[in-house]
Amino acid sequence: MSSTRTITILGATGSVGQTTCALLTETPERFSVIALTGNRNAAMMIELARLVHPEFIAMADAKAAATVRDALVGTSIKVASGDEAVMEAAQRPADWIMAAIVGAAGLAPTLAAVRQGATVALANKESLVCAGHLFTEASKAAGGRLLPADSEHNAIFQVLDFERPETIDRIVLTASGGPFRTWSTAQMAQATRANALKHPNWDMGAKITIDSATMFNKGLEMIEASHLFPVSPDQIDVVVHPQSIIHSMVDYRDGSTLAQLGLPDMRTPLAVCLYWPDRAGTSPHKLDLAKIGQLTFEAPDEDRFPALRLAREAMNRGGTAPAVMNAANEIAVKAFLEEQISLLDIADVVEACLLTQPIVPLTDLETVWAADKATRAAAEHYIARRTARLAAGQLRR
Repeated sequence: MSSTRTITILGATGSVGQTTCALLTETPERFSVIALTGNRNAAMMIELARLVHPEFIAMADAKAAATVRDALVGTSIKVASGDEAVMEAAQRPADWIMAAIVGAAGLAPTLAAVRQGATVALANKESLVCAGHLFTEASKAAGGRLLPADSEHNAIFQVLDFERPETIDRIVLTASGGPFRTWSTAQMAQATRANALKHPNWDMGAKITIDSATMFNKGLEMIEASHLFPVSPDQIDVVVHPQSIIHSMVDYRDGSTLAQLGLPDMRTPLAVCLYWPDRAGTSPHKLDLAKIGQLTFEAPDEDRFPALRLAREAMNRGGTAPAVMNAANEIAVKAFLEEQISLLDIADVVEACLLTQPIVPLTDLETVWAADKATRAAAEHYIARRTARLAAGQLRR
């Protein structure tokens, strides 16, 4: 990086966005912030604006935008609201864009960012899970670059030989196993919301923490990997690694395995993306393997964690199947967090939707949104029926 890099952060008020802003402040002379976007968290956006001094702020919520605007009176920062403002932020010319808007709301602005030919760091799972080839093809056509921000995909990015994909035997995503790694199916059936939110290694939001507990996060990551890397679906595997020190591995045909190691801290993969192709000294905490003592591994149990099987089925079917899986899972996780269904019901909801929803070729974002909307309605209907049958004594939990 020989000159100042211009930066936009889509989803700045979330955990990934906040961490990215914190990294920017460590070498502020190397970056100039073009735009930040947020949803409703006005207080956090005000704090970030004063920290990194963007030219433009877009808040999806009009009331939040008004609060931010009032707080920044006297500065040169322009503040706007609504979906159009978020799209404007994504389309403003920038060298490097963090795509961290959570959920389907992030699809359109992320695609707009990709189409301007920027280097886009992807932390929005839905972009690749629901519309993978649309994003990879758009980036290639625009002359841009997609950088994986998730720790597992970032690890593979660091050790994979993109120049010689024929030498790759498989990629292996590591999974912590979550809080229920050693629980029986009977125990998992009784798991509470509080149980599921106690992740052993990572500090994450509620939705992704539940996805870790069910291993749907790893299923989603498998689908992402099939778009990010030059491998076929049958070359993507998962291994449970409770310590979360090895973040993923690449097996080569000559018997070599290359792995990326680090502490379970999102600062590392985000810094890799932010400074790429350089490396910067950003972490005060260094990996001490002698202190850790041992690293262990085990095969995932797909009977207790059917999410991996369902993800493989969706990945192999292609089209809108991954979008259906993602939407059904989001609705089911929400229902679990609201204590409407059990932990094991989450996979049941997803499987029911994959069996009943039409799967069509993926042609554009409208196709994705249509599948997403229909699946959410179907999942809510399935959950409502199940809840009613439980209340009537026709089912047992």
